[in-house]
Amino acid sequence: MSNIRITKQFTFETGHALYGYDGKCRNVHGHSYKLSVTVIGSPITDSSNVKFGMVIDFSDLKKIVREEIVEVFDHATVFNKNTPHVELAKELEERGHHVILVDYQPTSENMVIDFAQKIKNRLPQNIKLFSLRLQETESSYAEWYQSDNL
Repeated sequence: MSNIRITKQFTFETGHALYGYDGKCRNVHGHSYKLSVTVIGSPITDSSNVKFGMVIDFSDLKKIVREEIVEVFDHATVFNKNTPHVELAKELEERGHHVILVDYQPTSENMVIDFAQKIKNRLPQNIKLFSLRLQETESSYAEWYQSDNL
């Protein structure tokens, strides 16, 4: 049976700041992120299976990505917890804001690595994560490919 890639796209709003950066992104700001998740596998061949012909039901993939990424990061502000931004994070949390502290500089590159691991941990064994594309602006995005990370 052939391997087939399927892709599901998601959007979410997230703020961040890049501590120590020498440009405007050192300031707290936000993006309307677009995340494309591509998985690869063989379509189900058992005609008695309700998912016959599917690699994975799009709704199953949607559930994984929504729970691991979208519901967590949407309308949150992300800071590297190993920087002085942790003080700002504490103040925002005290004021009722949703803040995420991560172990990395919250660039698109590092976020897409984090997202790949979270999604891979939840996929069924016969389905592999093929690639992710995290679009930060209309003209800027980071891509992660499994084949680049073997």
